[in-house]
Amino acid sequence: MIDRYTLSEMEEIWSEENKFNKWLDIELAVCEALAEVGQIPDEDVAEMKDKADFTVDRIKEIEQETKHDVLAFLTAVAESLGEESKYIHLGLTSSDIKDTARSLQLKESAEIILQDLEEATELLGKKAVEYKDQVMIGRTHGIHAEPITFGLKLANWYSEMERNIERFRAAKERISYGKISGAVGTFANITPEVEEITCNILDLKPAPISSQILQRDRHAEYISTLGVIAGSLDRFATEIRNLQRTDILEVEESFKQGQKGSSAMPHKKNPITCERISGLARVVRSNSTAAFENQPLWHERDLTHSSVERIIFPDSSILIDYMLTKFKTVLKQLDIYEDNMMENLEKTNGLIFSQKVMLELVDQGLLRDDAYELVQRNALKAWEGKKHFKDYLVEDEEILDYLTEDEIERIFDYDYHLKNIDKIFVRLGLE
Repeated sequence: MIDRYTLSEMEEIWSEENKFNKWLDIELAVCEALAEVGQIPDEDVAEMKDKADFTVDRIKEIEQETKHDVLAFLTAVAESLGEESKYIHLGLTSSDIKDTARSLQLKESAEIILQDLEEATELLGKKAVEYKDQVMIGRTHGIHAEPITFGLKLANWYSEMERNIERFRAAKERISYGKISGAVGTFANITPEVEEITCNILDLKPAPISSQILQRDRHAEYISTLGVIAGSLDRFATEIRNLQRTDILEVEESFKQGQKGSSAMPHKKNPITCERISGLARVVRSNSTAAFENQPLWHERDLTHSSVERIIFPDSSILIDYMLTKFKTVLKQLDIYEDNMMENLEKTNGLIFSQKVMLELVDQGLLRDDAYELVQRNALKAWEGKKHFKDYLVEDEEILDYLTEDEIERIFDYDYHLKNIDKIFVRLGLE
């Protein structure tokens, strides 16, 4: 279940009350702009700013009759005003208000998400440095490959999150545009100057060109960027889930006093938060597809995008905020089992040094294919037998033609694989 308290700020952004407040802010900003260019009296604008009001209940009541949300909103606001209400929505179309309001909501959401991203990335960086030298096995295809460190794994995540921050800042910039250009974007009943003044008041940029709406490539980029972020969180969560498996158990989600893992099996401690993150990532990624589908609208605009966006904008924003919040908690409280990392490192009895053995043979003059064959035949024996890989090597007379027992012994050194870890951390700016 999603913890309600973690979402209060983001939920408020996407509330009905805030949406209508944004609509009113935009209507009043347009009136300010019209007054600035001399089209309506300043005193009427002051009166509107002082008195303009609405209630959500009244808007809903009117909408039952009008079947049009913006007209219901305008009627409700007009009821709080006098003669000056005639200047509200002057020369505008509904999408001038709706699209500009969506930009404001997405921008506000982005500021929260960006803070989440920065906090998660900073936490990853600190954890990476803390465990920079903690040796563990690297796995490819789920199979033991060669030694890495837990800090290196976290540093990889840190770098990915830095890219997420970079691409999300670009998406936030792309969505921070408004449009006040009228029914089909021609400024027939309002001027580009009014649009520029209005957007400046709202701290948005005016779209260089629009139709009845802001074009949906902006929103597709934004939502798809959230999809990429969700994919990153899914990747990290999936790795933690795998490392928590009973047969690996190198890390584990914190399990609090009184927590229960299973209704049937009292011993269970499941990675439920990471599983939740992975599950929710599917929703956010699928919303990206819906955002792409919203790009090809009929002519200057149709209505097919609207119902979709009522779902994908708030849902994706709230879910990413939640997922990042939960991921930060997992990281802070993650139990890390260094002894199990070392024990797992030894499970293959030295097979993880097979590449180093092959390279040493090549260095001694063997062709690579011949060296590969020599090493592989001993490696397969080690897979099937109980002795250490090194023992099979020193029993192979053909290998001893090229390497002494002491040279073979020196090959089995973890430090060889980790000698450039510090340089990688310097590249990332992690000292």
